[in-house]
Amino acid sequence: QVQLVESGGGLVQAGGSLRLSCVASGRTFNSYNMGWFRQAPGKEREFAAAISWSGGNIYYADSVKGRFTISRDNAKNTVYLQMNSLKPEDTAVYYCAAGHSKGSWYFRSTSGYVYWGQGTQVTVSS
Repeated sequence: QVQLVESGGGLVQAGGSLRLSCVASGRTFNSYNMGWFRQAPGKEREFAAAISWSGGNIYYADSVKGRFTISRDNAKNTVYLQMNSLKPEDTAVYYCAAGHSKGSWYFRSTSGYVYWGQGTQVTVSS
């Protein structure tokens, strides 16, 4: 069973930075595609960034491109989301997810993931 635990959320001023971490249990971590999604109050959960199991394919939502960087360290069973130039509209609960699906569409969709973390709150003040 794969379990994901996010950390690193908090309150930050606009223009600041945060780094989220997601640690996965199990020895098969490096075989999963990993994604970050976010959900603001009253809104649907939306894609933010994803990375393939090998790290060779990376995807970003247009809303975060150029500001966020996803990476993974398979030796540490951890995926990261470095968030720079944060904006108030980035405020949301951020979720880490893992899946096996192939195809670029699945990287960007909640349908491509079967395991989810509990979420970590990110609040960006103006």
